[in-house]
Amino acid sequence: MSALAVVRDLREYRDPVSAEELERFETDVLAGFVLARASAGLTDGTIRGDVGHLEQVRTWFGQPLWGMEPADADAYFGRVLRGSPSGTRLARSQALSTYFLFLELRHKVEIHRMTGRVSSARSTR
Repeated sequence: MSALAVVRDLREYRDPVSAEELERFETDVLAGFVLARASAGLTDGTIRGDVGHLEQVRTWFGQPLWGMEPADADAYFGRVLRGSPSGTRLARSQALSTYFLFLELRHKVEIHRMTGRVSSARSTR
Protein backbone atom coordinates (compact mmCIF):
# COMPACT_ATOMS: atom_id res chain seq x y z
CA MET A 1 0.00 0.00 0.00
CA SER A 2 1.37 3.40 -0.91
CA ALA A 3 1.04 6.39 1.35
CA LEU A 4 0.84 10.06 0.53
CA ALA A 5 3.29 12.45 2.07
CA VAL A 6 2.99 16.15 2.57
CA VAL A 7 5.57 17.99 0.52
CA ARG A 8 6.58 21.48 1.50
CA ASP A 9 8.38 23.97 -0.70
CA LEU A 10 11.80 24.58 0.80
CA ARG A 11 11.88 28.10 -0.61
CA GLU A 12 10.22 29.78 2.30
CA TYR A 13 8.34 32.96 1.44
CA ARG A 14 9.73 35.96 3.19
CA ASP A 15 8.65 39.58 3.11
CA PRO A 16 11.25 41.93 1.64
CA VAL A 17 13.71 43.17 4.22
CA SER A 18 14.10 46.85 4.91
CA ALA A 19 17.15 48.87 3.99
CA GLU A 20 17.94 49.18 7.71
CA GLU A 21 17.86 45.40 8.15
CA LEU A 22 20.21 44.93 5.19
CA GLU A 23 22.54 47.60 6.54
CA ARG A 24 22.64 45.95 9.99
CA PHE A 25 23.21 42.56 8.37
CA GLU A 26 26.04 43.94 6.22
CA THR A 27 27.69 45.39 9.34
CA ASP A 28 27.29 42.09 11.20
CA VAL A 29 28.77 40.16 8.28
CA LEU A 30 31.81 42.43 8.16
CA ALA A 31 32.25 42.08 11.94
CA GLY A 32 32.06 38.30 11.51
CA PHE A 33 34.70 38.50 8.78
CA VAL A 34 36.99 40.44 11.11
CA LEU A 35 36.43 37.95 13.91
CA ALA A 36 37.09 34.98 11.61
CA ARG A 37 40.33 36.55 10.36
CA ALA A 38 41.44 37.28 13.94
CA SER A 39 40.56 33.73 14.99
CA ALA A 40 42.70 32.45 12.13
CA GLY A 41 45.65 34.29 13.68
CA LEU A 42 46.03 37.19 11.27
CA THR A 43 47.55 40.35 12.67
CA ASP A 44 45.49 43.43 13.37
CA GLY A 45 47.35 45.27 10.62
CA THR A 46 46.50 42.62 8.03
CA ILE A 47 42.85 42.61 9.06
CA ARG A 48 42.72 46.41 9.05
CA GLY A 49 44.24 46.39 5.55
CA ASP A 50 41.67 43.86 4.30
CA VAL A 51 38.79 45.86 5.77
CA GLY A 52 40.18 49.06 4.27
CA HIS A 53 40.31 47.44 0.83
CA LEU A 54 36.77 46.11 1.20
CA GLU A 55 35.49 49.53 2.32
CA GLN A 56 37.04 51.17 -0.73
CA VAL A 57 35.44 48.67 -3.10
CA ARG A 58 32.13 49.02 -1.22
CA THR A 59 32.26 52.81 -1.52
CA TRP A 60 32.82 52.56 -5.26
CA PHE A 61 30.14 49.89 -5.69
CA GLY A 62 27.56 51.77 -3.61
CA GLN A 63 25.79 48.69 -2.28
CA PRO A 64 26.62 45.53 -0.33
CA LEU A 65 29.49 43.64 -1.92
CA TRP A 66 27.50 40.41 -2.14
CA GLY A 67 25.69 42.06 -5.05
CA MET A 68 28.84 42.30 -7.18
CA GLU A 69 28.83 40.50 -10.48
CA PRO A 70 31.92 39.59 -12.52
CA ALA A 71 31.32 42.59 -14.80
CA ASP A 72 31.41 44.88 -11.75
CA ALA A 73 34.73 43.42 -10.62
CA ASP A 74 36.08 43.74 -14.17
CA ALA A 75 35.04 47.41 -14.25
CA TYR A 76 36.59 48.10 -10.87
CA PHE A 77 39.89 46.37 -11.44
CA GLY A 78 40.12 47.17 -15.14
CA ARG A 79 39.11 50.83 -15.08
CA VAL A 80 39.11 52.23 -11.55
CA LEU A 81 42.38 50.63 -10.45
CA ARG A 82 44.00 50.59 -13.88
CA GLY A 83 46.73 53.08 -12.92
CA SER A 84 47.22 51.80 -9.37
CA PRO A 85 50.37 49.94 -8.36
CA SER A 86 50.17 46.19 -8.97
CA GLY A 87 50.56 45.55 -5.22
CA THR A 88 47.43 47.58 -4.51
CA ARG A 89 45.44 45.72 -7.16
CA LEU A 90 46.68 42.38 -5.84
CA ALA A 91 45.94 43.18 -2.19
CA ARG A 92 42.49 44.52 -3.02
CA SER A 93 41.60 41.52 -5.19
CA GLN A 94 42.82 39.10 -2.50
CA ALA A 95 40.76 40.85 0.17
CA LEU A 96 37.68 40.74 -2.05
CA SER A 97 38.22 37.09 -2.97
CA THR A 98 38.68 36.12 0.69
CA TYR A 99 35.54 38.05 1.64
CA PHE A 100 33.51 36.24 -1.01
CA LEU A 101 34.79 32.87 0.24
CA PHE A 102 33.69 33.89 3.74
CA LEU A 103 30.25 34.94 2.42
CA GLU A 104 29.84 31.66 0.58
CA LEU A 105 30.84 29.53 3.55
CA ARG A 106 29.00 31.41 6.29
CA HIS A 107 26.18 33.50 4.83
CA LYS A 108 25.17 32.19 1.41
CA VAL A 109 21.78 30.89 2.51
CA GLU A 110 20.97 33.92 4.64
CA ILE A 111 21.90 36.34 1.85
CA HIS A 112 19.71 34.40 -0.55
CA ARG A 113 16.84 34.38 1.91
CA MET A 114 17.11 38.15 2.48
CA THR A 115 17.87 39.33 -1.05
CA GLY A 116 17.10 36.52 -3.49
CA ARG A 117 20.75 36.71 -4.64
CA VAL A 118 23.26 33.91 -4.51
CA SER A 119 26.74 35.17 -3.81
CA SER A 120 29.61 32.99 -4.89
CA ALA A 121 33.33 33.29 -4.50
CA ARG A 122 33.59 32.09 -8.09
CA SER A 123 31.58 35.04 -9.37
CA THR A 124 34.39 37.55 -8.80
CA ARG A 125 37.40 35.46 -9.78
